[in-house]
Amino acid sequence: MLSNNSESIEKSGMKIVANENGVLASLYGRIDIDSSPAVRDQLSALLQAPHPRTVSIDLSGVTHIDSSGVATLIEALKISRNCKTGLRLQGLNDRLHRLFEATGILSLFNEGIRR
Repeated sequence: MLSNNSESIEKSGMKIVANENGVLASLYGRIDIDSSPAVRDQLSALLQAPHPRTVSIDLSGVTHIDSSGVATLIEALKISRNCKTGLRLQGLNDRLHRLFEATGILSLFNEGIRR
């Protein structure tokens, strides 16, 4: 008999909260080849909408990120620069901080990274 183990299928996504200071996009779950296209679309729409002054991406709920997830963040940075919108990363756990530092991404986001 198959068990219904919901923990084996980890949901991922993004929650968006806007306030007077800008927009907070909180990513959660696995940001990988399966989920990154949807995350990319949401971030792109968010950054290209009547754009907020600042968008912060909170990564504290991310349990796994692969190269497609990293590429999504870099693409969001390019879009934000074209739209003249500030883009910040926050909520980097030690593992993500080390990954972003080792790959050189930390220096791309250097002004906006908060742990």
